[in-house]
Amino acid sequence: MEITSSKKRYHQYLFIWAGQLISLFGSSVVGFALIWWMTIMTGSAMFLATNSFLTIIVMTICMPIAGVFSDRFNRKVLIILADSLLAFSIILGIILFQFDLMTIWVLLAFMSINSIFHAFHMPTFNAIVPSMVPPEKLMRINSISFFFVGSIQVFAQFIASVLWLFFPIHIILWVDFITYLIALIPLIIIEIPSVNDKQSTATEGLKKPSFFKEFITGVRALKLIPGLIIIIIMMMLTSFIMSPIKVLLPLYVYSTHSGSAGHFALTLIFFQGGMILGALIPFIKKQWAHKARVIFICLGITMIGYIILALAPRGTYFIIALGAATMGLSFPIISTLSTTIIQTVVPLEKMGRIMSINQTITILILPLGTILSGPLAEILGIPLLFFYSAELGLIIAFSLWTLTNIRKLDYGNLGKIGEISEKIKNLNK
Repeated sequence: MEITSSKKRYHQYLFIWAGQLISLFGSSVVGFALIWWMTIMTGSAMFLATNSFLTIIVMTICMPIAGVFSDRFNRKVLIILADSLLAFSIILGIILFQFDLMTIWVLLAFMSINSIFHAFHMPTFNAIVPSMVPPEKLMRINSISFFFVGSIQVFAQFIASVLWLFFPIHIILWVDFITYLIALIPLIIIEIPSVNDKQSTATEGLKKPSFFKEFITGVRALKLIPGLIIIIIMMMLTSFIMSPIKVLLPLYVYSTHSGSAGHFALTLIFFQGGMILGALIPFIKKQWAHKARVIFICLGITMIGYIILALAPRGTYFIIALGAATMGLSFPIISTLSTTIIQTVVPLEKMGRIMSINQTITILILPLGTILSGPLAEILGIPLLFFYSAELGLIIAFSLWTLTNIRKLDYGNLGKIGEISEKIKNLNK
């Protein structure tokens, strides 16, 4: 079924998106508080690595299922259900902290369960974008999304560090629940377009292809987009080598540099500040002639920032902040260009599973990176582990660019894009 993104539908999407940004603020405040609580309670790289490993492995397993659900069932209901379950889990967390029942092991289970709901929310929400946003606005909406996400996370981390000084953690968790209620309003009152020709009755459900067949169709669709597999492999390997900083940054600030919650917040604020600046670039520049080349250049810039952060002398928080900002600068450009390529080419009825497969492959070996981060940090030390990871990232980027045909591809050829989109649309026929 063809769905045209009208002006009215675009404005409705902006309303839903605004609600999601408010919810993101609450989640970011609570995420900061939970990670910092774990850092102070354990002071252990192993526990931080274990937490990241568990949450990522759960998302890796659940995302392909979520993508098929997104294409098969009502996306509005799925988003509301996932968000509501997240809110319910926050209430449980408040109770556990209030009565001193929260332990490190309970928190690990708590955050792992929450990652299931995130796994269903992310690809489903991403899949509704091209059904409500006109094609000519996709690049700008993806870039401005990064701008606002970065801005909100900067503000959220500042607020979280202030709240940490004055309130117990169970009070801080209420921020997430309140913002969930606000985000629920536009989801309830606005209609999200359906991509299915049939209503999901029990009889028709029997006629639908199996989950496995729909998943395989998604994989075949990915392979039809030239160069996309190389970009996904690049992002998968990048996620792997970035896992040490994702896992160990709180401990790097707290232990290696004797920092406080404020110093950790400052580092994250500069990282998000880099993302805000980076998001403005594709928003201002609407047309990109060589998307693949830009993606690889940005990856190199990210690794340079990684090296700066790794080599920062003890207590030099301005150098740490500079490295974090340099890393953050490139992420929005990489994500905006790769996401826009997919949204431009893939038909709406296959968008959910394609998005979920893309995200799943991207984080496929991230669990290995997270679980190795702890032991390697104990052996090498965190700064040296960061440095070696960045060097490996530069080698990977250079190798993929020089040894594959990705450098020859042109994603600006509208005729070619139309042919690819038609092939993907006819995969099940």
